[in-house]
Amino acid sequence: MSNLLTSDKIFFGANTGWDLDQVSRQLQTGLAGCDDGELFLEYCLSESLAWDDGKLKASSYDIHQGYGLRAVAGEAVGYAHATDMSLASLARSAQAVAVVRKNYQGRLAAPPVGTNRHLYADINPLAGIGFAEKIKVLEQIDHFTRQLDARVKQVMTSLYAEWQVVQIIRPDGQRTADVRPLVRLGITVMVEQNGRMESGSYGAGGREAYDTYLDPKYWQDAARDALRQGILKLDARPAPAGEMTVVLGPGWPGVLLHEAIGHGFEGDFNRKGTSVFAGMMGQVIAHPDVTVVDDGTLPNRRGSITVDDEGTPSQRNVIVEGGKLVNFLQDRQNARLMGVPPTGNGRRQSYAHLPMPRMTNTYMLNGKMAPGEIIASVKNGVYASNFGGGQVDITSGQFVFSASEAYLIEDGKITAPIKGATLIGKGADALQKIKMVGNDMELDKGVGTCGKEGQSVPVGVGQPTLRLDNLTVGGTQA
Repeated sequence: MSNLLTSDKIFFGANTGWDLDQVSRQLQTGLAGCDDGELFLEYCLSESLAWDDGKLKASSYDIHQGYGLRAVAGEAVGYAHATDMSLASLARSAQAVAVVRKNYQGRLAAPPVGTNRHLYADINPLAGIGFAEKIKVLEQIDHFTRQLDARVKQVMTSLYAEWQVVQIIRPDGQRTADVRPLVRLGITVMVEQNGRMESGSYGAGGREAYDTYLDPKYWQDAARDALRQGILKLDARPAPAGEMTVVLGPGWPGVLLHEAIGHGFEGDFNRKGTSVFAGMMGQVIAHPDVTVVDDGTLPNRRGSITVDDEGTPSQRNVIVEGGKLVNFLQDRQNARLMGVPPTGNGRRQSYAHLPMPRMTNTYMLNGKMAPGEIIASVKNGVYASNFGGGQVDITSGQFVFSASEAYLIEDGKITAPIKGATLIGKGADALQKIKMVGNDMELDKGVGTCGKEGQSVPVGVGQPTLRLDNLTVGGTQA
């Protein structure tokens, strides 16, 4: 109830001049005869600070507010959005989206079930710590990191926070609200040795206040880890190339699972037949130790949402169970058209965007193998524990990922660090190449952002240690 009260103070009364009864009448008029639809209201505060080369390089503080009105009739969608929070603007939007129901008469779908769950604290992370104090912490991180090693040449740090308030109103009168905090800390360290420059980075965040990340013990450990990565690369060998055994470490390497495989589990791609997994429900698509879930209910995680952007409560959805495909991720429209329940995965970047099926926190569950046993089973291969950039075709799953931290595996042991390793393949094929699943599942530290059709949303990833056989590695070794 507190979320609804908070959002009412922002969206109704003196702030906008909106009256709930008048808004409801406009909704009922615009969406009459439609299968589904809603009014999505959003108010978002955000800030970012970037420190580089010993000084504050950039800072911003933004406010955006607006609404999106959607009418759904069969497969057709009418959508209008505006920043003008007036009844006249809403009336024009209702008239515009009503065009979608021309010569169509549907029946309004049942509303989402309600929830009293709260996955994150009722806080505004922008309101707790002052601007000067945040700058001071960035300066301290810079000074501390430079004192750690004479090879440090540049330190770049950043803070980001947002406070997003949303309310979803349906033509049947149901109202749902969510108040979503989000913070992130980033540290990048450049080091130089004998004219060779390398970098390491660390990022973390979640749906909480800054307090955890601005604690000196936390950011000092983060700075040390970023420095460790940079120094490691100074003596890294060129990566080998060819088909070989690859072991992926726990945690952030799950981004490969998310990008190369996860999008193929989204309902819209499967309904349209463009996913490589279309028509494969119930079939075995991976090793029997592979179980993949998408869980938007994890407290304080970056990808978590109390309700999705259509008002459906988030869920823990098992997608692959024991190697078998058992579920897809659904928003309301695709779920209705496919004859299945929505899964709480209807997400949108902002009021100016349509909702679509999107992942939340996607990860692989633990298997049976100890990580040491997996490494020991590899005669020659590559161990990748961290990833940087990559490119993915999200429908086919074709991917190229760069390993930002990787090592050789020789005679069952992790040995020399390597540089320039890229993993190349296709998501569905890579899933088949998994031969061992570790028992050390970790979630990432809270840095993931997922892009789809021009929209970006925060997500989480994770996995245990994995062994993949015959994966193509692109290297730089002559």
